[in-house]
Formats: sequence, C-alpha cells, structure tokens
Amino acid sequence: MQESLTIGQLSARSGVAPSALRYYERLGLLRAERTGGNQRRYARTELRRVAFVRIAQQVGISLEEIREALDSLPSSRTPTPDDWAALSAAWRERLDDKIRLLGKLRDELDGCIGCGCLSLQRCRLYNPGDSLAGEGPGARLVLPRPDVSRG
Repeated sequence: MQESLTIGQLSARSGVAPSALRYYERLGLLRAERTGGNQRRYARTELRRVAFVRIAQQVGISLEEIREALDSLPSSRTPTPDDWAALSAAWRERLDDKIRLLGKLRDELDGCIGCGCLSLQRCRLYNPGDSLAGEGPGARLVLPRPDVSRG
C-alpha cells in the first residue's frame, strides 16, 4: 500500500476537523483502513475526495448527492482526470443554473434594498399591488418559474 495518512495528518493537510472526517467516513464519503491497533489510515488519494466534498458542499450540493457521485468513481483504482471530469459534467448544468441565479440575485437585490420599501406588497417598481401573489409563493421575480408541463 502507498504511504497512508493518520486522521490527524489528513485533518492537517485538508483543513477539515477529525470529527468531520469521521462523519464523512460514516456516510461513505471517505474510506479508511484500520491498523492492528484499530487506528484509521487513509490513502493519500482520500485528500482529493475530501477536497471534492468540501467544494461540492460550498455550492449547495447535499452530502447524499456527493456520496452518490463518489460512488460512481472506480473503487479498484485511483480516479483519473477523465473520471473526475465525467463526474463534474453531470453537475455542470445545475451549477450553471446556480451561477445564473446568483448573478440575478446580486444584480436585482441592490435595486430592491436601495429602494428602501423592502415590501413586495407595496413595491411600485417590481410588484405593484402585489400582482405576483397570483403566481404563487416565493421570490417570483428571482427564482425560475416552475415548468408546469413537467408534472
């Protein structure tokens, strides 16, 4: 086996607390082997998995979805750049949608906060007379409209 890392070494190298690493392991996001003394040892390749988990969490992907994605990687060998690219391609459209939504929120939130009313019921610029209430709950001008044909 290649050089392995203790949980403390993996924590120091990844910047993730040992308690979080143990939690990730319980969820199946990380793999550790045990020594004769029942201590965890992580392959260096687990550093990539930890980085992937942390980044995916930062963009709002659930731990369950992350686990499913990691389960799609080969277990018999170290994932290649092509393996990681295939995994990320599955999320590309979703991430692009999130980027568009964040840009729209950034651009439109300034106007709403700058106006000072902070009321969708009284806003004369974006929602006179609360006309959007008929379309349903939520931030109707920012969130994408649901596709009713997808039922």
